[in-house]
Amino acid sequence: MLDVKPDPYVALCPSRKIIEVIGDKWSLLVIPLLIDGPKRNAELLRLIEGISQKMLTQTLKRLEEYNLVARRDYGEIPPRVDYRLTPLGQSLADVIGQLDNWVIKNFEELLHA
Repeated sequence: MLDVKPDPYVALCPSRKIIEVIGDKWSLLVIPLLIDGPKRNAELLRLIEGISQKMLTQTLKRLEEYNLVARRDYGEIPPRVDYRLTPLGQSLADVIGQLDNWVIKNFEELLHA
C-alpha cells in the first residue's frame, strides 16, 4: 500500500495518469458498452463508430493494465477473445453511466450554448 495521498491538482501526482486513462474519449465509450457483459473485439468495433482497430486495441490494453477490463482468451482456433469489466471497472462504469445520463439530459442546452 502506498503511503502517498493522491492529489490530482499536483502536477507530478500519479493520479493524473489515471485521470488521463479513464477520461480518454475512447475509454468513456468502451467501458459503458461492457456493462451488460463481455464483448468481442469485432462487436466493439461495430458499436463504436469512428474508432480504428488500432485505437480499440490500445484502449483495451490500457484499460486492462489498470485492472478496469479483463481479457479472456478461450485458447481456441480460430482465436476467440472477449473483454469484460472487472469489479473495479464496473464501479467506474456506474460513474460513467451517470455522466452519460447528464449529457443526454442537458444536450439541448449545451448544444445551444
